[in-house]
Amino acid sequence: MNDAPDEPDSVDAGTPDGPDGPDGPDGPDGSDGPEAVPTTIEEKVVAVLQDIYDPEIPVNIYELGLIYEIDVREDDRVVVQMTLTSPHCPVAESLPAEVRTRICKIPEVSDCEIDLVWEPQWGPDRMSDVAKLKLGML
Repeated sequence: MNDAPDEPDSVDAGTPDGPDGPDGPDGPDGSDGPEAVPTTIEEKVVAVLQDIYDPEIPVNIYELGLIYEIDVREDDRVVVQMTLTSPHCPVAESLPAEVRTRICKIPEVSDCEIDLVWEPQWGPDRMSDVAKLKLGML
């Protein structure tokens, strides 16, 4: 008979008792921190989108809420459903083309399709808290 207490077979790295210390692999605020490296195609697409800015608003298009869906297909083709702040936006022609060009530069992406939609209509409620904070809305 073994009197030693039962020990778990594995430890979840995201728990306080995990191997990455008291905060797990994430920082104390729950973010991946500046050291996080995107590994999946979707994470790489998000990283690219976070580097594209609306020229009239100092917030990237991802945090601004212009990206509605990112679909990575089995053949590594990426389909992005996005909108603009207005159909009359001055970058209505160039911004979707820039998004496509930048995503196509990701080595793992075989092709990219941009589906520009107007429904649901974009509004400030689609912005992330990060965007709202940058714009003084929080």
